[in-house]
Amino acid sequence: MAVSVRGLYFVVTLFLGSFFGSVFMLGPVLPLMLLSPAWYRWITDRIVATWLTLPVSLLELVFGVKVVITGDGFIPGERSVIIMNHRTRLDWMFLWCCLLRYSYLRLEKICLKAALKAVPGFGWAMQVACFVFIQRRWENDKKHLENMLDYFCDIREPLQLLLFPEGTDLTENTRARSDTFAAQNSLPKFEYVLHPRTTGFTFIVDRLRKGDNLDAVHDITVAYPKNIPQTERHLILGLFPREIHFHVRRYPVASLPSSSSDLESWCRERWAEKEVRLRDFYSGQPRGFERDGVARVPPCKSELRVALIKAASLLYWSSFIALCFTGLWMWAPFRVYFLVMVGVFMAQQKLVGGVELLELSCHRYWNRPVVDSTTVT
Repeated sequence: MAVSVRGLYFVVTLFLGSFFGSVFMLGPVLPLMLLSPAWYRWITDRIVATWLTLPVSLLELVFGVKVVITGDGFIPGERSVIIMNHRTRLDWMFLWCCLLRYSYLRLEKICLKAALKAVPGFGWAMQVACFVFIQRRWENDKKHLENMLDYFCDIREPLQLLLFPEGTDLTENTRARSDTFAAQNSLPKFEYVLHPRTTGFTFIVDRLRKGDNLDAVHDITVAYPKNIPQTERHLILGLFPREIHFHVRRYPVASLPSSSSDLESWCRERWAEKEVRLRDFYSGQPRGFERDGVARVPPCKSELRVALIKAASLLYWSSFIALCFTGLWMWAPFRVYFLVMVGVFMAQQKLVGGVELLELSCHRYWNRPVVDSTTVT
C-alpha cells in the first residue's frame, strides 16, 4: 500500500513537535530540577500537556475523527489509576481525546515499555513528563514502580496513571497466547480482550492507597467501529479511525477490595465485563456502547472550549515548528543551543538512564535526612 500524504503529515508533525518541544520548551526548564523537583514537575507537566493537545487537534480537526464518550466520565482533577483494554498500539494516544474533555491532560502519566524512552523527541518528552517505564520483568520493575509511585505521593502532585493490564495490544498472535493461558488456568477464552496481568495493577493501587494519593480507578473500554489502526504504520498509510468510542466506569477507592488477592479478582471481573461489552458493541448496528442517556458526569470543558483549545493548539504548534526551522537556518546561537541540548539528552540517557531517574535522584537529595552534627556532652 502507498504511503499517505495525510499520514506522513500526521506522524512528521507529531515528531517535530515533540523533538523541538523537548529541546526548546522543556530544555530550558531542566536546571530547575536540580533546585526544586516539585516545582520542576509542576511546570513541565503543563508544558507537556500543551503537546498532548496536538494529536487531538490533528485527529479531530484535520482528519475528522469522531469521538464518542459514554458512561460515568471523570471528576475533574481527581487522582486515579486508569485501566483500559489495549486494542491497538495507539490506544494511549487516542485516549487524549477523552481526557481533554473530561479531565486535565497535565495529570496523565503512562506506564509503558522502557525501550520507548530512547526514541529521540518522543522518548525525551516522555522522560521529562516522568512517565513510568517498565522492563516487563517484575523482579526489575517492582523497585522502580515503588520509587516512582512514592515520589508522586511525596510531592503531592495529582496524577492519573494509565495502565494496560493486558501488557500488549490485541492481535492474532497475542490472542493465541491468551487462549493458551486461559486453557492452562481453567479460564474462559476471550475474543475481544486478552486476559489481564494483575500483579502490576494491584501493586500500583495498593501503593497509591498507602500514600493517600488515589481517589478512584477508571475502567475504560475503547472500541473502533471502522478502520482499526493497529500500528503506527497504519497511520503512515492514512488509515485513521473514523470513530473512537470510550466507555468509562468510575470506581471510588472506597469501593475497591482491600486485599491484593481480591483486587486481582476484581480486575479479572472487569475484563470479563469488557468482553461482553465489546461483543455487544461489534455485533450491534449501528455500533456503539449501550448508554444510559448521557454521561452521568458532565465534561469539565464545553465543546466550544474544546474546539478553541484544538484550534489554538494546531495554530501554535504549526507556528512553533516553522519558527524552529527558521531559527536553525538563520541564527548560529540557535543552532549551538540546539546541538548542546541534543547532546544533553543523549548523554544523560547513556550516563543516568533517563531524565525521570535524574529527577528521582534530585528529589532524594533534597529530602535526605538531616544529620545533627552537634553532640551533647
